[in-house]
Amino acid sequence: MDVVSTLVVAFWAMLPAYVPNNAAVLVGGGRPIDGGRNLGERRILGDGKTWRGTIFGTLTGVALALLLSEVAAPVGEAAGIPLPTFPLPVAFGLAFGAMLGDISASFLKRRTGRDRGAAFPGLDQLDFVVGALALAAIADPAWFGEWFTLPVLAVVVVLTPLLHIGTNGVAYVLDLKEEPW
Repeated sequence: MDVVSTLVVAFWAMLPAYVPNNAAVLVGGGRPIDGGRNLGERRILGDGKTWRGTIFGTLTGVALALLLSEVAAPVGEAAGIPLPTFPLPVAFGLAFGAMLGDISASFLKRRTGRDRGAAFPGLDQLDFVVGALALAAIADPAWFGEWFTLPVLAVVVVLTPLLHIGTNGVAYVLDLKEEPW
C-alpha cells in the first residue's frame, strides 16, 4: 500500500471513532454517568460525561460506519483504493470504544487532580483511539488485522492528534466547547 492509500484507509477506518465524541458535544447535557458522585474528594467523571452524549455519540458513530459500508465499494473504486466496510460489531466497537476511551480519560483526569476541561497532553488526543482500537480488535480480530496494519496504525497515531487539535479548535471558535483542546 502506498502512502496516499495508507492515509486514506487510516482516515476512513477511523471515521466511526473520530465522530462520536464530537457528536456527543452537540447534544451535551443531561444526567452525568457518575450521577454526581465522588470518589474521595473528586468527582468520578464529572458533568461532561453524560448518558445522552454517550448514547448519541455511539449511535452516530455506528450510523456513520454503516453509511461508509454502503459507499465503500464505489468510493474505493473511484479512488483506486480498497476501503473497509464495517461489520456491525466493529462499527459498535469503534464508536463505543471511542466514547469509553474518552470516559476513561476523564476518570484519569479526576484521579490526577485535573478539573473538567483541563488539558492532559497526549491523553486528550489519543484516549478515544486506544478505546476504539481495543474494542474493534476484540469485536473482530481478523477484520482489525486486515485493515489496521502497522503503517495504518502509525498514521492513526500521527494523524489523530492533528485532527483532534484542529476539530476542537473549530468547536471552540463555534462556542460548542469551553476549551480549545
